[in-house]
Amino acid sequence: MGATAMVQPLGCTLGRVQHGSKHIPAVPRQKLNLHSFQVCTPAPRRQRRTAPMAVSSIPKENYIDTTPGSLLRPGVDSADSIRGRFEKAIRAAQDSICEAISAADGTPFRQDAWTREGGGGGITRVLQNGNVWEKAGVNVSVVYGSMPVEAYRAAVGHDISGIEKGSRIPFFAAGISSVMHPHNPHAPTMHFNYRYFETEEWNGIPAQWWFGGGTDITPNYVVPEDMAHFHGTLKGVCDRHDPEYYPRFKKWCDEYFLIKHRGETRGLGGIFFDDLNDRPAEDILAFSTDAMNAVVEAYVPIVTAHKDDAFDPKQREWQQVRRGRYVEFNLVYDRGTTFGLKTGGRIESILMSLPVTASWLYDYVPAEGSPEADFLDATKKAREWV
Repeated sequence: MGATAMVQPLGCTLGRVQHGSKHIPAVPRQKLNLHSFQVCTPAPRRQRRTAPMAVSSIPKENYIDTTPGSLLRPGVDSADSIRGRFEKAIRAAQDSICEAISAADGTPFRQDAWTREGGGGGITRVLQNGNVWEKAGVNVSVVYGSMPVEAYRAAVGHDISGIEKGSRIPFFAAGISSVMHPHNPHAPTMHFNYRYFETEEWNGIPAQWWFGGGTDITPNYVVPEDMAHFHGTLKGVCDRHDPEYYPRFKKWCDEYFLIKHRGETRGLGGIFFDDLNDRPAEDILAFSTDAMNAVVEAYVPIVTAHKDDAFDPKQREWQQVRRGRYVEFNLVYDRGTTFGLKTGGRIESILMSLPVTASWLYDYVPAEGSPEADFLDATKKAREWV
């Protein structure tokens, strides 16, 4: 993608979207000139926090001031390959989503960019202590490396036979990931992640490829019209590719984001899929691209509708408790987080998903019949929103 390419945040609509008696303002479609892109500012050069050699299989980061046209290995991976086209999709999505969030917040993103010897690299953009979002980050990364057996299990979610202890498996991974934590307790947190993964043929184990990802929402209160908008947008994306996708991926999302030791889901769901290679890669690439380009339409209107809602200390306290649940899931169960930690990835980018503040109050139980209790019930018994 050239420096003067024009990118539109796909999935945005003009005007207003109405759900029941509540109007949710839509986000205007805008063009982004990457040559004059100013929604992020380069971060000062920093020392790399190195991972222990026992887990690190990825060359160290070389920080750069400008982002390259591609993070793929030059002369090895073609721009027309699935790898190349997926990287182009996540780079474009990062630009359009950061533009929309920066415009809604009035604050630019800070950017860290790096490459690695032998190919790969990443771009982390973080907006912290903004007007609307306490913390919002959008990462893209391209990684060439080798992973220990434990990381392979974390990546695929299951074990395979024939791998000797201490072995390392060559892999390629590319992805975009984001978490956004607003200040206001009535404005929901949102997470999305879309990734493409390959393992090379190794030690008699055939090469594998798969896609994974999803978009999910974590409010602190149940607002049915907001959930209808969010889930309805995702269902529309799914239905354009396969009518079975939404019910299948919605259920998968509810199951994946379960905090098992609490018996609660992290939030109120969305879509989630992983290890997806049951049809041509072209088809799944198209679906993944469509889904990441619908993030702004699904999420930003809800935050816009609630960013200025009044709230009291009790509601702020509830937000902090729910953020604590968010941290618990990410550090204990999330496959992407555990994979990154076990392969020596960039720690600041891996832990970008965590909120700035969170609370763990002893034996905190919402009052019976309260809005907080209703939300807790929705995390224990999955609801249908569309």
